[in-house]
Amino acid sequence: MTTTLPVPRPSGRSAARALIRHPRPLGGDTARQLGPAVVALSTMILNNRGGEPEHLAVGRKPDWIRSRAPAGPAYERLRGIIAEHRLHTVCQEASCPNIADCWSRGTATIMILGDTCTRSCGFCNVRTGRPLPPDPDEPTRVAESVAIMGLKHVVITCVDRDDLADGGAAIWAETIRRVHAACPGTSVEALVGDFKGDHEALQLVIEARPEILAHNLETVRRMHPAVRPQAGYERSLKVLRWIKQSGLIAKTGLMVGIGERDDEILDLMDDVRSFADTDILTIGQYLQPTRNHLPLDRWVTPGRFDQYKLDGLSRGFSVVESGPLVRSSYHAEEQAEKFRQVTC
Repeated sequence: MTTTLPVPRPSGRSAARALIRHPRPLGGDTARQLGPAVVALSTMILNNRGGEPEHLAVGRKPDWIRSRAPAGPAYERLRGIIAEHRLHTVCQEASCPNIADCWSRGTATIMILGDTCTRSCGFCNVRTGRPLPPDPDEPTRVAESVAIMGLKHVVITCVDRDDLADGGAAIWAETIRRVHAACPGTSVEALVGDFKGDHEALQLVIEARPEILAHNLETVRRMHPAVRPQAGYERSLKVLRWIKQSGLIAKTGLMVGIGERDDEILDLMDDVRSFADTDILTIGQYLQPTRNHLPLDRWVTPGRFDQYKLDGLSRGFSVVESGPLVRSSYHAEEQAEKFRQVTC
């Protein structure tokens, strides 16, 4: 007999904000209604001493993980451009800790295809739900904003759009082409989803020829069911291989501190190099966005991140960016420059 167990729900103002972004339980299929839970993961990720479920206390952040508050004229200028052109950025939607640094330097990661994702990854702070139809004017607005910013290198990413037949690939391709036309001196880095493994959809993006095409594995093979429940480790490896086979620079990223082991990280590096021959790897610390997300397992020290970098370079990655606050798009223009230097 199957026993229906109550699903613990966080309370308080922060929990309310989290539940607005993630109205359905993390890890579920957002395209269908969910019935009563038959399994509770409370004993796995929560501290249940005393009867009532309690979230594990994350504790004080170590000194090396601190980031400064956003402020300054460059930050305000960029915020104004983004607001004027009605753009979304992953910096804002995903609560990135580097927003002050990047925006003060005049760089931002633009997020296309709306601000609502059809997937519900356990680590991500982007809103989950049923998105609005794509905006056909978005590629033009993105190109205009990039031209105003005067960037040498721009990173564009997106929400997953499993509700669209092509996963948003046509909008992706048009956005890249518009940016190239409006900003011929700007290199474009596209950070895409897996398009549910649809090679033809990915090919639309490839044919637009971004200078760098990235797809993030995010975590090791064992952790995928909890971290990326609607994705797949092998599928993502195939996406990375298709990118590399197309002749583009291929890039991937992962986060640590979410429950993986160091030996699994090395296995992931081996898989990415042997199967997909990927060029650039980024590694950063997982930060729990809200108490409604997967809990933090450990703080990884700067010394350990330095070792990850050595491990990656020894396996043949051309560029490895590894550090507590590293994200796929963090200082991406510098990653691109390093790649040019090591491959010339």
